[in-house]
Amino acid sequence: MERIGGYLVERKLGEGGMGTVFLARTRGGRAVALKVAKAELAADPVFRERFRSEVAAARAVGGFHTAPVVDADVDGDPLWLATAYIPGPTLAARLAAEGAMDEPRLRALAAALAEALESIHSCGLVHRDLKPGNIIMAEDGPRVLDFGIARAVESTRFTATGTAFGTPGFLAPEQALGHDVTGAADVFALGAVLVAAAGGSAWGEGTPMGLMYRSVHEPPNVSAVPAGLVELVAACLAKDPAARPTPTELLDRLTGEPAGTARPGAPSYTPTLAARPAPQQVPPAPPHLPATSSTPPHLPATPSTPPRLAATPPAPSAPPHLPAAPGALPQVAYGFGPPVPYGAPEAVLGDGEARVVVNAAGVILEIDGVAADFEWAEIAVVRRTPSSRGTRLTVTVQLWDGSVYDCELNARRSARLAEWIAQLDHVLGRDVARR
Repeated sequence: MERIGGYLVERKLGEGGMGTVFLARTRGGRAVALKVAKAELAADPVFRERFRSEVAAARAVGGFHTAPVVDADVDGDPLWLATAYIPGPTLAARLAAEGAMDEPRLRALAAALAEALESIHSCGLVHRDLKPGNIIMAEDGPRVLDFGIARAVESTRFTATGTAFGTPGFLAPEQALGHDVTGAADVFALGAVLVAAAGGSAWGEGTPMGLMYRSVHEPPNVSAVPAGLVELVAACLAKDPAARPTPTELLDRLTGEPAGTARPGAPSYTPTLAARPAPQQVPPAPPHLPATSSTPPHLPATPSTPPRLAATPPAPSAPPHLPAAPGALPQVAYGFGPPVPYGAPEAVLGDGEARVVVNAAGVILEIDGVAADFEWAEIAVVRRTPSSRGTRLTVTVQLWDGSVYDCELNARRSARLAEWIAQLDHVLGRDVARR
């Protein structure tokens, strides 16, 4: 079997505007979706440069509703990108097999996709090609695929042919006309996806040019949409990008809960997930931690440490008592592929400025591009502290030598905060219990 970038290719999953997508595996057997760019695209310097920047931005996207980027080669031949492999049918396949969705399922789909777009847009990305074929109906909910990379293809196609990139029937008017595209174009596509999921077609049938013409000049056909969702879907399909709701506003309307409103029952305490008790004698600092300082060499000196990622002066000794680790929580099947510098990501939280990654290798705290990574062997305690009011979450890592590092994230919505907490509790509980 063929190897690409060190990954063993098993079979083709499909082809698209960027190239071919394969199911591949790492040497350890973990599955990835390996996306290989077409040779004619890779030969274009404009595409290569945009591909590089888009991959870098896409790495920051996390959450339950996307397939995270885990590896890429932005300089080689061929160019390729590896994302987590998410098993499950596409929304297009699900609709073909089971028919239209009822209102409760449409609401759930709309909320999941709006939350996915919220995560993507918070990292400065625009999807540009949201459609039923790019949505995987995974066991734990819908996942959006191919975010961000479409722009690399779009820039090359538009430069070469003067035509828009995307899928007619889901293209926003500004995309069809070749104008600048913002996140509002993804909201327009979301509206068209909901019409399709309801069993209709916002712009009817016909040629690609006919579909694009109607999306620019004619009102959408929302007759298939349940009455309770017609107003919301019509707002998404507004001709003027400024008139469309943002993903956050969509979530507010779908859940009836304004952003920043504390959700009743959300944890207000500060639970702690701790490692197993230390041996009788506190182990010495790991080799990469200098004996004279509690700040690892891969972190900048104190004066340049970014805000919210400051090391607290080391305590005189290790904590006198650390509770035993909680039992392992029920495991969720992951399709993640290759090891990345810090191990395959399992919990990735980010707000555009700060990021927290927790995986089998340890914990990464990142602020404004400066990362501090800690292996489980050196970690004594990991805490996650939600703000008593609002939507902020602080993740604290305390090492066996007493050093403490904090990273604060802004979830922007209480629902997303609750999701982050659930994700952290699951992954931390499992990884701590393995030690």
